[in-house]
Formats: sequence, C-alpha cells, structure tokens
Amino acid sequence: MTTLLSRLRVVRVGILLSLLTLAFGYGLGAAFGAAEDALKAHLAARAPMSTYNGDADARDRILSKSWVYFKRAHLHANGLGTTSLVLILLLAALNANRLLKQSVAFGLGIGGLGYALYWLLAGLRSPAFGDTHAAKESLAWLAIPSAGLCMAGLLAVVVIVVMCLFGPSHTDKPDSAPLEA
Repeated sequence: MTTLLSRLRVVRVGILLSLLTLAFGYGLGAAFGAAEDALKAHLAARAPMSTYNGDADARDRILSKSWVYFKRAHLHANGLGTTSLVLILLLAALNANRLLKQSVAFGLGIGGLGYALYWLLAGLRSPAFGDTHAAKESLAWLAIPSAGLCMAGLLAVVVIVVMCLFGPSHTDKPDSAPLEA
C-alpha cells in the first residue's frame, strides 16, 4: 500500500521550494507593511542623480517603476508559490513515473521562486541602471528559464493528468495502490 506520506516524499523538494516561494512573498508583504519608507529610501539611495543627468522627473519615474517591480515580486511569489504547491500536490496523487514527478515538481518549485526573485532583482537594479528595460534585460538569464519552468511544469501536469485520469487504467504499476491516510 502506498501511503500519502510516501507519495509526498517523491515531490518533497518541489513542495519545499513552493513553500519557500510563499515565505518569500509573505516576507515581502511584511517588509512592505513594516518598512515601506525605508525600502523606498534604499531604492532612492541606489539612484544617483548623475545617472539621470540631473533629471529628477526621470529618476522619480524609475523609482516608482522599481517599487512596482517590488510589488510584482510579492504578487508573483504568492501566486506562483500557491499554484506550484497545488500542482505538485496533484502530481503527488497521480500514478505517474517517479522521476517524472520529481522533475516536474522541482521545475515548478524553482521556476516560481526564480521568477518572483527576478522581479525583486529588477526593482533593485533599475535605479542604478536608470532604465527599467536594461535592468530587466540584465536578468533575462533568470527570468526566461524561470518562466519557462513554470510553463513547462504546468503543461507537464496537464499532460500527466490527462494520461492518468483519461487514459487506460494502469493497475500493474507499484504506485497505483490505494492511498492510506
């Protein structure tokens, strides 16, 4: 008999990464509530007027956009953390190949964390760069693979769900025994 705990152990790294993503999102929210002015002051300190050729309006626009990126990091962490956790738990319940489940769970977990981190780093870099686009482009190495892992993970879960729930019964698999509480 396969226990619920043994099914969860298969995807435990993905679960942990998803929970860390949620902790990151909640932590950002707490930081916003506790120290919003200090965070904004930190961003302003990273934006020397020389970068903006003395244009205070341009500097203010970048600082405002940087703060938007901080909020995106918070929202993406909470959304992707929750979504990846749910998808990983669904994956754990399905009768699919163990290595496939581990790989997909890891991809979902690291993808969500990486993409949320991307937005925070873009917000931190923008004031010094003087350009939000340049800051985002400098982090393409993180954004593209992270977003790709999230999308590939979702697609993989959809395919696995279709195969397991709509395909022929596979009662000969060792992972197909009923769950024990």
